[in-house]
Amino acid sequence: MNDESPPEADRAEGAPHPRETLRLFGHKDAVAEILASLGNDRMHHAWLLTGPRGVGKATLAWSMARNLLARTGGEAGKNGSAPTGLDMSADHPVARRVAALSDPGCLLIRREWDADRKRLKNWITVDEIRRLNRFLGLTATDGGCRVVILDAADDMNLSAANALLKLLEEPPGNTVLILVSHQPARLLPTIRSRCRIMRLRELDNAEMDLALSEAGITAESAGGLHALAHGSVGEAVRLVNEGGLELYGEVMDVIATAPSMDRAKLLKFAEKASARGAERRFDLAARLLDRALARLARTAAGMPPDSEVTSGEIETLRRLGASTGRAHAWAELQQELSTRLTHGREVNIDPASLLTDAFLRIEATAAL
Repeated sequence: MNDESPPEADRAEGAPHPRETLRLFGHKDAVAEILASLGNDRMHHAWLLTGPRGVGKATLAWSMARNLLARTGGEAGKNGSAPTGLDMSADHPVARRVAALSDPGCLLIRREWDADRKRLKNWITVDEIRRLNRFLGLTATDGGCRVVILDAADDMNLSAANALLKLLEEPPGNTVLILVSHQPARLLPTIRSRCRIMRLRELDNAEMDLALSEAGITAESAGGLHALAHGSVGEAVRLVNEGGLELYGEVMDVIATAPSMDRAKLLKFAEKASARGAERRFDLAARLLDRALARLARTAAGMPPDSEVTSGEIETLRRLGASTGRAHAWAELQQELSTRLTHGREVNIDPASLLTDAFLRIEATAAL
Protein backbone atom coordinates (compact mmCIF):
# COMPACT_ATOMS: atom_id res chain seq x y z
CA MET A 1 0.00 0.00 0.00
CA ASN A 2 1.51 3.37 -0.99
CA ASP A 3 1.18 6.66 0.87
CA GLU A 4 -1.73 7.74 -1.34
CA SER A 5 -3.80 4.61 -0.74
CA PRO A 6 -6.62 4.71 1.82
CA PRO A 7 -6.34 2.42 4.86
CA GLU A 8 -7.58 -1.14 4.54
CA ALA A 9 -10.10 -2.38 7.09
CA ASP A 10 -8.58 -5.86 7.15
CA ARG A 11 -4.95 -4.84 7.63
CA ALA A 12 -3.02 -4.14 10.85
CA GLU A 13 -1.15 -0.88 10.42
CA GLY A 14 2.59 -1.41 10.07
CA ALA A 15 2.29 -5.08 9.07
CA PRO A 16 1.96 -6.82 5.69
CA HIS A 17 -1.59 -7.49 4.57
CA PRO A 18 -2.61 -11.13 5.18
CA ARG A 19 -2.85 -11.68 1.40
CA GLU A 20 0.87 -10.78 1.20
CA THR A 21 1.80 -13.16 4.04
CA LEU A 22 2.81 -16.43 2.43
CA ARG A 23 3.70 -18.41 5.56
CA LEU A 24 1.26 -19.44 8.26
CA PHE A 25 2.65 -20.10 11.74
CA GLY A 26 0.93 -22.53 14.10
CA HIS A 27 -2.53 -24.03 13.52
CA LYS A 28 -1.21 -27.41 12.37
CA ASP A 29 -4.52 -29.18 12.97
CA ALA A 30 -6.42 -26.61 10.92
CA VAL A 31 -3.92 -26.87 8.06
CA ALA A 32 -4.15 -30.68 8.11
CA GLU A 33 -7.96 -30.53 7.94
CA ILE A 34 -7.90 -28.13 5.00
CA LEU A 35 -5.28 -30.14 3.12
CA ALA A 36 -7.35 -33.28 3.61
CA SER A 37 -10.37 -31.50 2.08
CA LEU A 38 -8.27 -30.27 -0.83
CA GLY A 39 -6.78 -33.70 -1.42
CA ASN A 40 -10.16 -35.44 -1.37
CA ASP A 41 -11.82 -32.89 -3.65
CA ARG A 42 -14.48 -32.49 -0.97
CA MET A 43 -14.02 -28.85 -0.08
CA HIS A 44 -17.04 -27.49 1.81
CA HIS A 45 -18.72 -24.57 0.05
CA ALA A 46 -18.51 -22.26 3.10
CA TRP A 47 -15.94 -22.02 5.89
CA LEU A 48 -16.17 -19.92 9.05
CA LEU A 49 -12.75 -19.20 10.56
CA THR A 50 -13.13 -18.03 14.15
CA GLY A 51 -10.87 -17.22 17.07
CA PRO A 52 -9.27 -14.19 18.73
CA ARG A 53 -8.41 -11.21 16.59
CA GLY A 54 -4.94 -11.34 15.06
CA VAL A 55 -4.10 -15.04 15.47
CA GLY A 56 -3.89 -15.77 11.73
CA LYS A 57 -7.48 -16.33 10.56
CA ALA A 58 -7.13 -14.01 7.56
CA THR A 59 -3.68 -15.40 6.73
CA LEU A 60 -5.20 -18.88 6.68
CA ALA A 61 -8.11 -17.66 4.53
CA TRP A 62 -5.75 -16.23 1.91
CA SER A 63 -3.62 -19.39 2.00
CA MET A 64 -6.76 -21.40 1.30
CA ALA A 65 -7.69 -19.06 -1.55
CA ARG A 66 -4.29 -19.28 -3.23
CA ASN A 67 -4.29 -23.06 -3.05
CA LEU A 68 -7.82 -23.43 -4.36
CA LEU A 69 -6.99 -21.20 -7.32
CA ALA A 70 -3.69 -22.97 -7.99
CA ARG A 71 -5.16 -26.47 -7.86
CA THR A 72 -8.10 -25.92 -10.21
CA GLY A 73 -8.79 -24.66 -13.69
CA GLY A 74 -5.99 -23.46 -15.95
CA GLU A 75 -3.46 -23.22 -13.12
CA ALA A 76 -3.67 -26.91 -12.30
CA GLY A 77 -0.56 -28.67 -13.53
CA LYS A 78 1.34 -25.46 -14.23
CA ASN A 79 4.54 -24.55 -12.39
CA GLY A 80 5.15 -28.16 -11.41
CA SER A 81 2.91 -30.31 -9.24
CA ALA A 82 0.17 -28.93 -7.06
CA PRO A 83 1.35 -27.56 -3.70
CA THR A 84 1.71 -30.18 -0.96
CA GLY A 85 1.13 -27.62 1.82
CA LEU A 86 -0.57 -24.27 2.16
CA ASP A 87 2.60 -22.18 1.88
CA MET A 88 3.32 -20.82 -1.60
CA SER A 89 6.27 -19.15 -3.26
CA ALA A 90 5.97 -15.39 -3.80
CA ASP A 91 6.82 -15.81 -7.49
CA HIS A 92 3.93 -18.20 -8.16
CA PRO A 93 1.57 -16.46 -10.62
CA VAL A 94 -1.44 -17.04 -8.35
CA ALA A 95 0.41 -15.54 -5.39
CA ARG A 96 1.33 -12.47 -7.45
CA ARG A 97 -2.23 -11.95 -8.70
CA VAL A 98 -3.79 -12.49 -5.28
CA ALA A 99 -1.37 -10.03 -3.66
CA ALA A 100 -2.39 -7.45 -6.26
CA LEU A 101 -6.12 -8.28 -5.88
CA SER A 102 -6.15 -8.96 -9.61
CA ASP A 103 -7.00 -12.66 -9.78
CA PRO A 104 -10.33 -12.96 -11.64
CA GLY A 105 -11.31 -15.97 -9.55
CA CYS A 106 -10.98 -14.27 -6.17
CA LEU A 107 -13.11 -11.58 -4.53
CA LEU A 108 -12.54 -9.76 -1.23
CA ILE A 109 -15.51 -8.34 0.69
CA ARG A 110 -14.66 -5.95 3.54
CA ARG A 111 -15.58 -2.55 4.93
CA GLU A 112 -14.83 -0.05 2.19
CA TRP A 113 -13.37 3.45 2.23
CA ASP A 114 -15.91 6.28 2.29
CA ALA A 115 -14.34 8.85 -0.03
CA ASP A 116 -16.80 11.58 0.96
CA ARG A 117 -16.28 11.24 4.72
CA LYS A 118 -12.60 10.28 4.40
CA ARG A 119 -12.91 7.25 6.66
CA LEU A 120 -13.70 3.56 6.57
CA LYS A 121 -17.38 2.67 6.55
CA ASN A 122 -18.77 1.32 9.80
CA TRP A 123 -20.37 -1.72 8.18
CA ILE A 124 -20.24 -4.10 5.26
CA THR A 125 -23.46 -3.17 3.49
CA VAL A 126 -25.88 -5.00 1.23
CA ASP A 127 -24.25 -3.22 -1.74
CA GLU A 128 -21.10 -5.25 -1.12
CA ILE A 129 -23.07 -8.50 -1.09
CA ARG A 130 -24.70 -7.44 -4.38
CA ARG A 131 -21.19 -7.04 -5.78
CA LEU A 132 -20.61 -10.61 -4.65
CA ASN A 133 -23.72 -11.69 -6.59
CA ARG A 134 -22.36 -10.05 -9.74
CA PHE A 135 -19.03 -11.79 -9.25
CA LEU A 136 -20.72 -15.18 -8.88
CA GLY A 137 -22.69 -14.51 -12.06
CA LEU A 138 -19.47 -14.56 -14.06
CA THR A 139 -18.11 -17.76 -15.54
CA ALA A 140 -15.07 -19.02 -13.66
CA THR A 141 -11.83 -18.56 -15.60
CA ASP A 142 -10.68 -21.79 -17.30
CA GLY A 143 -13.32 -23.71 -15.39
CA GLY A 144 -11.47 -23.09 -12.14
CA CYS A 145 -12.75 -22.45 -8.65
CA ARG A 146 -14.06 -19.08 -7.46
CA VAL A 147 -13.11 -17.97 -3.96
CA VAL A 148 -14.74 -15.26 -1.85
CA ILE A 149 -13.15 -13.94 1.36
CA LEU A 150 -15.37 -11.95 3.71
CA ASP A 151 -13.26 -10.21 6.36
CA ALA A 152 -14.72 -9.68 8.85
CA ALA A 153 -18.15 -11.24 8.67
CA ASP A 154 -18.90 -9.57 12.02
CA ASP A 155 -18.93 -6.22 10.18
CA MET A 156 -22.03 -7.01 8.10
CA ASN A 157 -25.17 -5.06 8.88
CA LEU A 158 -28.45 -6.98 9.05
CA SER A 159 -29.39 -6.39 5.40
CA ALA A 160 -26.00 -7.66 4.23
CA ALA A 161 -26.22 -10.69 6.52
CA ASN A 162 -29.65 -11.63 5.17
CA ALA A 163 -28.43 -11.27 1.60
CA LEU A 164 -25.45 -13.52 2.35
CA LEU A 165 -27.73 -16.07 3.97
CA LYS A 166 -29.65 -16.46 0.72
CA LEU A 167 -26.39 -17.34 -1.04
CA LEU A 168 -25.49 -19.88 1.63
CA GLU A 169 -28.93 -21.50 1.39
CA GLU A 170 -28.44 -22.03 -2.37
CA PRO A 171 -24.65 -22.19 -2.75
CA PRO A 172 -23.34 -21.61 -6.28
CA GLY A 173 -21.35 -24.41 -7.83
CA ASN A 174 -17.55 -24.48 -7.89
CA THR A 175 -17.37 -21.65 -5.35
CA VAL A 176 -15.89 -21.50 -1.85
CA LEU A 177 -16.83 -18.75 0.60
CA ILE A 178 -14.42 -18.12 3.48
CA LEU A 179 -15.78 -16.03 6.34
CA VAL A 180 -13.40 -14.56 8.93
CA SER A 181 -15.05 -13.86 12.28
CA HIS A 182 -13.62 -12.51 15.53
CA GLN A 183 -16.99 -12.73 17.31
CA PRO A 184 -19.09 -15.48 15.69
CA ALA A 185 -21.86 -15.01 18.25
CA ARG A 186 -22.68 -11.75 16.43
CA LEU A 187 -23.52 -13.65 13.25
CA LEU A 188 -26.96 -14.99 12.43
CA PRO A 189 -27.27 -18.55 13.76
CA THR A 190 -28.47 -19.62 10.34
CA ILE A 191 -25.22 -18.34 8.79
CA ARG A 192 -23.13 -20.26 11.31
CA SER A 193 -25.13 -23.44 10.75
CA ARG A 194 -24.41 -23.41 7.02
CA CYS A 195 -20.65 -23.10 7.41
CA ARG A 196 -17.92 -25.52 8.36
CA ILE A 197 -16.58 -23.89 11.51
CA MET A 198 -12.89 -23.89 12.34
CA ARG A 199 -11.67 -22.20 15.53
CA LEU A 200 -8.07 -21.06 15.67
CA ARG A 201 -6.30 -20.82 19.02
CA GLU A 202 -3.83 -18.24 20.28
CA LEU A 203 -0.23 -18.71 19.16
CA ASP A 204 2.38 -19.81 21.66
CA ASN A 205 5.42 -17.63 22.32
CA ALA A 206 7.69 -19.40 19.84
CA GLU A 207 5.08 -19.16 17.07
CA MET A 208 4.52 -15.50 17.93
CA ASP A 209 8.23 -14.73 17.60
CA LEU A 210 8.42 -16.44 14.20
CA ALA A 211 5.33 -14.64 12.90
CA LEU A 212 6.54 -11.24 14.13
CA SER A 213 9.95 -11.83 12.56
CA GLU A 214 8.26 -12.68 9.26
CA ALA A 215 6.38 -9.36 9.52
CA GLY A 216 9.67 -7.54 10.03
CA ILE A 217 9.04 -6.73 13.70
CA THR A 218 11.60 -7.34 16.41
CA ALA A 219 10.36 -6.58 19.91
CA GLU A 220 12.91 -5.53 22.50
CA SER A 221 10.65 -6.64 25.37
CA ALA A 222 9.43 -9.99 24.10
CA GLY A 223 8.16 -11.16 27.50
CA GLY A 224 5.96 -8.10 27.97
CA LEU A 225 4.68 -8.30 24.43
CA HIS A 226 3.73 -11.96 24.85
CA ALA A 227 1.89 -11.17 28.09
CA LEU A 228 -0.18 -8.34 26.63
CA ALA A 229 -0.82 -9.71 23.13
CA HIS A 230 -2.36 -13.00 24.35
CA GLY A 231 -1.09 -15.02 21.38
CA SER A 232 -2.32 -12.50 18.79
CA VAL A 233 0.19 -11.34 16.19
CA GLY A 234 -2.15 -8.55 15.12
CA GLU A 235 -2.38 -7.24 18.67
CA ALA A 236 1.40 -7.50 19.08
CA VAL A 237 1.88 -5.43 15.93
CA ARG A 238 -0.47 -2.77 17.24
CA LEU A 239 1.29 -2.71 20.61
CA VAL A 240 4.69 -2.25 18.98
CA ASN A 241 3.55 0.39 16.50
CA GLU A 242 1.43 2.37 18.98
CA GLY A 243 3.77 2.32 21.97
CA GLY A 244 1.64 -0.17 23.88
CA LEU A 245 4.34 -1.34 26.28
CA GLU A 246 5.10 2.23 27.35
CA LEU A 247 1.38 3.01 27.72
CA TYR A 248 0.88 -0.09 29.86
CA GLY A 249 3.64 1.19 32.11
CA GLU A 250 1.71 4.44 32.51
CA VAL A 251 -1.49 2.51 33.34
CA MET A 252 0.34 0.59 36.05
CA ASP A 253 1.94 3.78 37.38
CA VAL A 254 -1.55 5.14 38.11
CA ILE A 255 -2.87 1.86 39.54
CA ALA A 256 0.20 1.57 41.77
CA THR A 257 -0.94 4.65 43.72
CA ALA A 258 -4.16 2.91 44.83
CA PRO A 259 -5.94 2.88 47.22
CA SER A 260 -5.11 6.59 47.52
CA MET A 261 -4.65 7.42 43.85
CA ASP A 262 -2.48 10.32 42.78
CA ARG A 263 -5.15 12.58 41.28
CA ALA A 264 -2.69 14.66 39.26
CA LYS A 265 -1.14 11.55 37.70
CA LEU A 266 -4.61 10.07 37.03
CA LEU A 267 -5.95 13.20 35.31
CA LYS A 268 -2.77 13.68 33.28
CA PHE A 269 -3.01 10.14 31.95
CA ALA A 270 -6.74 10.43 31.18
CA GLU A 271 -6.23 13.66 29.24
CA LYS A 272 -3.24 12.31 27.32
CA ALA A 273 -4.99 9.07 26.36
CA SER A 274 -8.18 10.80 25.22
CA ALA A 275 -6.92 13.91 23.43
CA ARG A 276 -8.84 15.07 20.37
CA GLY A 277 -7.82 13.03 17.34
CA ALA A 278 -6.33 10.28 19.53
CA GLU A 279 -9.24 7.82 19.39
CA ARG A 280 -6.93 4.90 18.71
CA ARG A 281 -4.86 5.77 21.77
CA PHE A 282 -7.98 5.74 23.93
CA ASP A 283 -8.95 2.34 22.53
CA LEU A 284 -5.46 1.04 23.29
CA ALA A 285 -5.54 2.49 26.81
CA ALA A 286 -8.91 0.80 27.42
CA ARG A 287 -7.56 -2.57 26.24
CA LEU A 288 -4.46 -2.24 28.39
CA LEU A 289 -6.50 -1.30 31.44
CA ASP A 290 -8.51 -4.47 30.84
CA ARG A 291 -5.27 -6.49 30.62
CA ALA A 292 -4.03 -4.97 33.89
CA LEU A 293 -7.24 -5.88 35.72
CA ALA A 294 -7.16 -9.42 34.30
CA ARG A 295 -3.60 -9.87 35.58
CA LEU A 296 -4.65 -8.42 38.92
CA ALA A 297 -7.61 -10.80 39.23
CA ARG A 298 -5.42 -13.80 38.42
CA THR A 299 -2.81 -12.68 40.95
CA ALA A 300 -5.50 -12.35 43.62
CA ALA A 301 -6.61 -15.90 42.75
CA GLY A 302 -3.13 -17.20 43.43
CA MET A 303 -1.94 -17.24 39.82
CA PRO A 304 0.50 -14.33 39.47
CA PRO A 305 2.20 -13.75 36.10
CA ASP A 306 5.53 -15.48 35.48
CA SER A 307 7.16 -12.19 34.53
CA GLU A 308 6.29 -8.54 34.74
CA VAL A 309 5.61 -6.27 31.79
CA THR A 310 6.86 -3.15 33.51
CA SER A 311 9.11 -2.58 36.51
CA GLY A 312 7.35 -3.03 39.83
CA GLU A 313 4.19 -4.51 38.30
CA ILE A 314 4.18 -7.81 40.20
CA GLU A 315 4.73 -6.05 43.53
CA THR A 316 1.69 -3.85 42.81
CA LEU A 317 -0.43 -6.82 41.72
CA ARG A 318 0.45 -8.79 44.85
CA ARG A 319 -0.26 -5.84 47.15
CA LEU A 320 -3.68 -5.04 45.63
CA GLY A 321 -4.65 -8.70 45.35
CA ALA A 322 -3.55 -9.74 48.82
CA SER A 323 -6.88 -9.60 50.69
CA THR A 324 -9.02 -12.72 51.02
CA GLY A 325 -11.79 -12.89 48.43
CA ARG A 326 -10.33 -10.03 46.38
CA ALA A 327 -10.06 -12.11 43.17
CA HIS A 328 -13.84 -12.12 42.64
CA ALA A 329 -14.06 -8.36 43.16
CA TRP A 330 -11.31 -7.64 40.65
CA ALA A 331 -12.77 -10.05 38.08
CA GLU A 332 -16.20 -8.43 38.39
CA LEU A 333 -14.68 -4.98 38.05
CA GLN A 334 -12.81 -6.03 34.92
CA GLN A 335 -16.04 -7.14 33.24
CA GLU A 336 -17.93 -4.07 34.43
CA LEU A 337 -15.33 -1.59 33.17
CA SER A 338 -14.87 -3.40 29.85
CA THR A 339 -18.60 -3.09 29.18
CA ARG A 340 -18.77 0.47 30.46
CA LEU A 341 -15.84 1.75 28.38
CA THR A 342 -17.14 0.10 25.20
CA HIS A 343 -20.67 1.39 25.67
CA GLY A 344 -19.41 4.84 26.63
CA ARG A 345 -17.52 5.21 23.37
CA GLU A 346 -20.54 4.01 21.38
CA VAL A 347 -22.74 6.75 22.88
CA ASN A 348 -20.01 9.41 22.69
CA ILE A 349 -19.39 9.95 26.40
CA ASP A 350 -16.29 12.10 26.96
CA PRO A 351 -13.35 9.63 26.85
CA ALA A 352 -11.36 11.45 29.54
CA SER A 353 -14.34 11.15 31.88
CA LEU A 354 -14.65 7.45 31.07
CA LEU A 355 -11.02 6.76 31.93
CA THR A 356 -11.13 8.90 35.06
CA ASP A 357 -14.23 7.08 36.27
CA ALA A 358 -12.60 3.71 35.53
CA PHE A 359 -9.55 4.51 37.65
CA LEU A 360 -11.72 5.84 40.49
CA ARG A 361 -13.62 2.54 40.49
CA ILE A 362 -10.30 0.74 40.73
CA GLU A 363 -9.41 2.98 43.68
CA ALA A 364 -12.71 2.16 45.41
CA THR A 365 -12.19 -1.59 44.93
CA ALA A 366 -8.63 -1.38 46.23
CA ALA A 367 -9.94 0.32 49.38
CA LEU A 368 -12.36 -2.50 50.24
